[in-house]
Amino acid sequence: MNVPRLDRTVHPYIPSSVPAVRAAMLLQIGVSDVEELYAVIPPELRLARPLNLPPAFRSEQELRRHVEGLLARNTSAADYLSFLGAGCYQHYVPAVCDEINGRSEFLTAYGGEPYEDHGRFQALFEYCSQMGELLAMDVVSVPTYDGAQATGTALRMAGRLTGRRTALVPRTMSAQRRSAVANYVDPVLDLVEVGYDPASGLLDLADLRSKLSSGVAAVLLENPNHLGVIEEGAAEIVSLAHAHGALAVAAVDPSSLGVLEAPGNYGVDIACGDLQTLGIHMYFGGGHGGFIASRDEPSIVGEYPSRLFGMTTTKVAGEYGFGDVMWERTSFHDREHGKEFVGTAAALWGITAGVYLALMGPLGMQELGTTWIQLGRYAAGRLSAVAGVRAPALTGTPLKEFVVDFSRTGRTVAEINTALLARGIFGGTDLSREFPELGQAALYCVTEVHSREDIDRLVSAVAEVVS
Repeated sequence: MNVPRLDRTVHPYIPSSVPAVRAAMLLQIGVSDVEELYAVIPPELRLARPLNLPPAFRSEQELRRHVEGLLARNTSAADYLSFLGAGCYQHYVPAVCDEINGRSEFLTAYGGEPYEDHGRFQALFEYCSQMGELLAMDVVSVPTYDGAQATGTALRMAGRLTGRRTALVPRTMSAQRRSAVANYVDPVLDLVEVGYDPASGLLDLADLRSKLSSGVAAVLLENPNHLGVIEEGAAEIVSLAHAHGALAVAAVDPSSLGVLEAPGNYGVDIACGDLQTLGIHMYFGGGHGGFIASRDEPSIVGEYPSRLFGMTTTKVAGEYGFGDVMWERTSFHDREHGKEFVGTAAALWGITAGVYLALMGPLGMQELGTTWIQLGRYAAGRLSAVAGVRAPALTGTPLKEFVVDFSRTGRTVAEINTALLARGIFGGTDLSREFPELGQAALYCVTEVHSREDIDRLVSAVAEVVS
């Protein structure tokens, strides 16, 4: 084929925008016009006019000025005192976490295989080993995209293992996470909600019993749940699931396991969750990576769609290497016939979490959780002394987050949060629309980054706002 000479265009980084190149590509695939490629898309779904785009930036400096201007419109937790949580948490990030994950052998080699490995496999193996100890599980996957996707995959694994298509999930799951999980498991699983006790925040075991059947593939419990409450009956929930042939899946906050029992120790089949709490910044909602863990049972391990790293001997005596285990499980091997599609995902955050866990150690993780308990009790006690405020509003045992009820103040959470914002404080997450049965309630998060002075400032501001 005689390819025409390339013409110069105003899009030097988009080769297919060159008319001659476009014509050569169309000729190669046997069509005369790009429109033929889009003929299967209904007209009502197609934009019949050019995109309304601003003029192109003429230099890198102009682009930088524009982006920095957009970023300057954000107000971050570094600018305001923040008590937000609900899935993305402000924790202290040791400097070594950023130092290690910024190294070129990790930062530029977070996934894929088109380069020589410089210790990434071993770093991820060490991460998996530490997570396994933390979770009391034998097998831990390389990180998935985030905790919601890890939860969806864990449920899909349970569906494949049992041959069933119903998953019971807690009503206390956040709407955002439930939406992501429902989207990920559709169309292979149906999600059915299990109610909770609005007084304690705990899963309603009577409702769970009524919904368990021979068609249930998995029972999902969150520990702590979205309302910050520790599921004290976790072992019973697991037992009820097993009695009906279902698998027990636990979504846990790994940073809480210095003070909470590891899911493997109360019989969970598959554990999952998000890594953001392990040495990863909030990054305006980013910085997430999911984990999946289980016992070392061939039937369960065979259903992991994600990469698993192991250690083995090499042809050199006394030398060990690190690499993939059971590669044939993955979509990298089976391509379109894979159980699920897995991409490069968030392996860099696995390395970061491994650094964090290595630095903290068992005692550090225990001290972390103990600090939350002490600060949380202090914050709830001070807030409950404000007229019309009830904290914690639930009788279940909270950890890191607790519900505050403002109903008796005569003010809505939205009004209170707006007034706090004017005072340089991000108040708690508004629960009034998602959980109307709790009244004008908000979810407040207190972690190791908060000082006693921070809490006193919040209480003073709340007292002023509701008075």
